[in-house]
Amino acid sequence: MDVRAIFPSADVVRVGSSHNVYVFNICGNDFRLITAIHFNTQCVFTLRFLTHAEYSKGKWKLEL
Repeated sequence: MDVRAIFPSADVVRVGSSHNVYVFNICGNDFRLITAIHFNTQCVFTLRFLTHAEYSKGKWKLEL
């Protein structure tokens, strides 16, 4: 909820490993930045940077 309050375009998505990742819409919805946020250590890890078309295929969910 805290992330969504600051970044309204952010979404939480559960991936194949049963972990949650945070997806941000970048450049007017042309790209997706997929991150893992570790709130306890205040670290953000970039997992993928995809075009909208690559994101829509959903293959990345199985890889994470």
